[in-house]
This record gives sequence, C-alpha cells and structure tokens, in this order.
Amino acid sequence: MSRLLDILGCEYPIIQGPVGAMNSPKMVAAISEAGAFGMLALGFTGSAEEAKRMVGAVRELTDKPFGANLMTMNPVNQEILEVLAESGVKTVTTSAGSPRHLYPRLHELGMKGLHVLLALSYAVKAEDAGADGLVISGAESGGLRSVNPESSNMILVPLVVDHVKVPVVAAGGIADSRGYRAALALGAEGVQVGTRFLASEESPASKAWKDAILECSDGNTTLLPLGNMMMRVITNPKLKEQMNNPETDYSKEYNIMNAPEAWSTGNFDLFPAGAGQVSALIREIKPIREIIEEMVS
Repeated sequence: MSRLLDILGCEYPIIQGPVGAMNSPKMVAAISEAGAFGMLALGFTGSAEEAKRMVGAVRELTDKPFGANLMTMNPVNQEILEVLAESGVKTVTTSAGSPRHLYPRLHELGMKGLHVLLALSYAVKAEDAGADGLVISGAESGGLRSVNPESSNMILVPLVVDHVKVPVVAAGGIADSRGYRAALALGAEGVQVGTRFLASEESPASKAWKDAILECSDGNTTLLPLGNMMMRVITNPKLKEQMNNPETDYSKEYNIMNAPEAWSTGNFDLFPAGAGQVSALIREIKPIREIIEEMVS
C-alpha cells in the first residue's frame, strides 16, 4: 500500500473512477479533501486550454493531490500532459489502448502513471511500456468494456499481482469497507471507486441517475453492445424488451454520444444509465467524506 501512496501522495489508497459525463471540479476536490485521490476525466478533452481551465477550477478548491485520466487515442494528450505538469499534478491514469507512446514524456515531466486495463496480457504489456502502476478493472465494473470474455476481480486481481512487480489497484465492485478490505486481501494496494461516488451528495449526476443506482437490484445491470466495445448499464423496461428480441441491433438503437444528455435528463430510453454491478449494494446518497471514512474504517 505504501508504494501506491507514494505515487498518489494522498492519505488513503482510494482513486476516483473518472466519468466524463460527471466531470466536476467540485467533486474531484471533495474526494481529495477527504483524503482520497480525486480524478478529472480528460479522455475526451479537445484542447490544452480546456484542461488548464478544469485543473485550475480544482486548484481553487483544494491544495490536496489530485490527478486526471487520459485516453491514449486523444491527439492532444502531449499538450495536456504539459498543462498537468505545469499545474503541479504528479500522477495520472491512462486507458483505452497502449500507453507506450505516452510514458516516456510523462516520466520526463516528472510524473507517474497508472494504466487501466481489463486483462492479464495487457497488464504485462503495460508494465513493460513503463507504467508505474496498474488499475485492474474487473468484469463487474461500470464504464466501457471490451467485447472479449472478461474475469471478475476475484480472479483478475490476484492473477495480475502474481505476474507484475508494480502496484496494482482494484476497480469494480467496491462500495464499502467490505469491498475495500477484500481488494487488499486479493493483493491490490488500493482501489478505484466509480459508482459509489456517483451516488454521493457532491456528485453532479442527475437525481434520475442517482435514483436508478439506488433502485438497481441484483442482476439488474447488463453489458450493452456498442459495436467494437460494450458498456455496463442499468436495465430499464425498454432495454429489457429489446433484450428479449434476438434481432435487436443495439449499435443502431443506442449512440454513446447521447449518453450525457440521457444521464442528465433521466431519459434512459435514449441511452441507459451507466453503472457497475455494485449498484445493488448502494441504498442511500451519502457525503463523500462519509463514504471514504466508512470504507477505510
């Protein structure tokens, strides 16, 4: 755990799972102020100027460490890295592809990086590419997923820990102290938390989105096919009806570009609410500080 905390610079080894549709400096700062590691989602940020504005907004609210997520295919990543380094950000996560072209410059800037991945083979490649740590996202996680068969964290985390030397962070299925302790028992040195923070008082998620998480029961999420990727979402009446029709072409029914509008308005027929399987354990909206304090208690 101390290796990860050395990289993050915060009190607790808890990383915010970055979600582009709820990219809130206020929430990032609240997580960092509570002792964890807040994260801006800069994967789809189109300019260094926008990244600088968002980093500055967080800096106005906290002097605690925080970071940002970069998706490897973003053409302005190099410029964003410069902005982050100049702003004093020490650690980022990278995701959605090979990070090999990012880490040389990242390290030149004196920064550390953890790569997010879904399978053992990519973990080994990411370590070889220079990643300082790995975020292992099990099949139960929310967010974007691959179309390949995937393992849950009970299998994937210890499997990766057995094959790499860098610190490992577990992502997926963690909402309270039980999941936190379980991740550490599996060999992870910390956790990444997304859905539980979505359902917090400081979260900018709409009431409809939060209510969908609170009302989600066991087995009420599914992987929505979107062409060459999948997304874990909460099922709703329209989606359940479509799932009973073997002719449904989900990639035509749902456009991921509509997700922000759907999630902000509660129009989940436009695009279902995104969330992890851990939604079934979340039954109330709490302040971020209470969530974190309970998790590490």
